[in-house]
Amino acid sequence: MSTFKALGLNDDILQAVTDMGFTAPSEVQEKAIPVLLREETDVVALAQTGTGKTAAFGFPLIQRINVNNRNTQGLIISPTRELCLQITNELKNYSSHVKGLNVVAVYGGANIQEQARQIGRGAQIIVATPGRMQDMMRRNMVDITGIDYCVLDEADEMLNMGFYEDITTILADTPKDKKTWLFSATMPKEVARIAKQFMKSPIEITVGTKNMGAENVSHEYYMVNARDRYQALKRLADANPEIFSVIFCRTKRDTQKVAENLIEDGYNASALHGDLSQNQRDLVMKSFRNRQIQMLVATDVAARGIDVDDVTHVINYQLPDEIETYTHRSGRTGRAGKTGISMVIVSKSELRKIKTLEKIINKKFTQKEIPSGMEICEVQLMHLANDIRNTKINEEINPYLYSINEVLEGLSREEVIKKVFSVEFTRFFNYYQKAKDLNVAVKADLKEESGESTRYFINVGGKDGFDWMSLKDFLKETTGLADGIYKVDCKDSFSFFNTDTEHKDTILALFEDFKLQGRQIHVEVTKDTRGGGGGGKRKKGGKGRGRRNDSGFNGNQRGRNSKGSGERRGKSKPNKKENKSPFSGKRRRRDR
Repeated sequence: MSTFKALGLNDDILQAVTDMGFTAPSEVQEKAIPVLLREETDVVALAQTGTGKTAAFGFPLIQRINVNNRNTQGLIISPTRELCLQITNELKNYSSHVKGLNVVAVYGGANIQEQARQIGRGAQIIVATPGRMQDMMRRNMVDITGIDYCVLDEADEMLNMGFYEDITTILADTPKDKKTWLFSATMPKEVARIAKQFMKSPIEITVGTKNMGAENVSHEYYMVNARDRYQALKRLADANPEIFSVIFCRTKRDTQKVAENLIEDGYNASALHGDLSQNQRDLVMKSFRNRQIQMLVATDVAARGIDVDDVTHVINYQLPDEIETYTHRSGRTGRAGKTGISMVIVSKSELRKIKTLEKIINKKFTQKEIPSGMEICEVQLMHLANDIRNTKINEEINPYLYSINEVLEGLSREEVIKKVFSVEFTRFFNYYQKAKDLNVAVKADLKEESGESTRYFINVGGKDGFDWMSLKDFLKETTGLADGIYKVDCKDSFSFFNTDTEHKDTILALFEDFKLQGRQIHVEVTKDTRGGGGGGKRKKGGKGRGRRNDSGFNGNQRGRNSKGSGERRGKSKPNKKENKSPFSGKRRRRDR
């Protein structure tokens, strides 16, 4: 493994590296820093967000600056105010032992005159957002005609945000012989266009492959009905008590609505979108960085530039309109060498997008099931148990122990534990005991499309005393296919079911001369696709037998023992009191 010293960095920068606790360079730093220090050339560097790109261009830029010259020598353009400030602060840390270096941030929402004064006092490096930079150029508040280096950070994000004309205008005002360093997570056509127009034979540095997802991020998707999307979100949050997440929505309206619903249901959440004032956005981000907000609901534009290392989950409440945007979303977790999880909540109609995403990011998605209510109860209770175990004893409680022991006199250790946990468990149980299964079966549909699944007609149904569950059990027992019968759709006098195509000959042979209570049973292959996902017609009052194991790509989902749905199917908007999460009151703080 390489060291920062081996990359060719000066002692004053190496001292700052030591101060910040950096031990070894990341891959993009290891590849980019020697090139940027050694070569007088343009560079295109492709690497995922969170891989250390700021240091990759920041260290070489600082080392190349002449601190005795007060003129602006380096310009860094970044997409958002948040990222602009972040880069500025990091550069100041990197140059803490470099005397005479001045870095100034230029961004909207702050006093432009004050920013101009800071530049006038001497700013060898300017970090700017495109809009504010153009504004200052029009007012002759800044001179970039003599810069030596221009860095385009998160170039793909800037172009996605509509800054192409701004960037081209800014670059047109810079010297032709300057060196341009373009850093980007992906390489869409617009970025390639910038490179071709303003760069001369750039050296390309690629970490991973173009458009590839971050290495430390695992990708999961959950299939639900569109109307159950919010309920699914709550369950995912409840099943991960330590969650610290960014939740992405497509529109500002959806972002605000989801955040308001989460807050109303007791979660520690807040919204981040373009309708908020700059001051409001700053307050939200400050609260999020301080972990006062556990779930940040954001639009893609508002979330760009968010750099928080400890994000555990990215939840795609809705997939983005531009599928490439997913790469940026998932890059908000799994940063600084840590692992992260990107979750996608999809409806059946969106399933094909998952396959497209897999091709773009070159990573497989794992289909998972929304946890049942009882599974969440178990997770939360174990979380509570660990909290109790790890709680540091406050000795100030000692004077009260005698009175407490008097109250609990006669109770065994086991009884005390049961009573303590029942305080929480009862609340959980009452909320979730009738919670419905939110998962939608997809395995059969995918197999039918690919020809791996065969659908059959059978001449028995409700008139013969079957519902979908009992018919499925009958077919499983008769055929010996424990998990090979799925997509059972029980009608009045006939039904449909599926098996993998490899079992077709066996099934047809088995029922060629089959009688049930003296009645001839006919089974034949059909192309019917009208059936639902396997049994929506459960008889009223019938008890569920747990979650069906016929959804998902891998077919090995663990069976779950949950009680049947007690909710009426016609109810699309459950009662708010019913929906109020039981997990928020004591352990999740509301920030507003």
